[in-house]
Amino acid sequence: MANRNQFKASEFIKAIPGTAGIIDSIAKKVGCDWHTAKKYIDEYPSVKDAYNDEVERVSDLAVTVVIKAIREGDVPTAKWYLTKKRKNEFGDVVDVTSGGKPLEIRWVDVEGEVSD
Repeated sequence: MANRNQFKASEFIKAIPGTAGIIDSIAKKVGCDWHTAKKYIDEYPSVKDAYNDEVERVSDLAVTVVIKAIREGDVPTAKWYLTKKRKNEFGDVVDVTSGGKPLEIRWVDVEGEVSD
């Protein structure tokens, strides 16, 4: 990577298109480390806007693929889409009852540790 102390916001803005918002890809295009690219995204509104635009482009592309699949009759994709976009009508419902007693909820982390 280049050994420069200072980069310009415009370098990051130019590097962002085509990265899908992957910070490591942006950093490599600019010639800096990941943390520097993240700093510019967080601290410079113009860079953040360019970054957000790229992330939204990828989201739009993903939605386009889902809609195309639905139009082609992909039933599992259509069902998945409905559970996400129309949760109230098609989402799963979980009914939790405690037999009239207070319900105790405990958080357990991946190692099995219980939090109070």
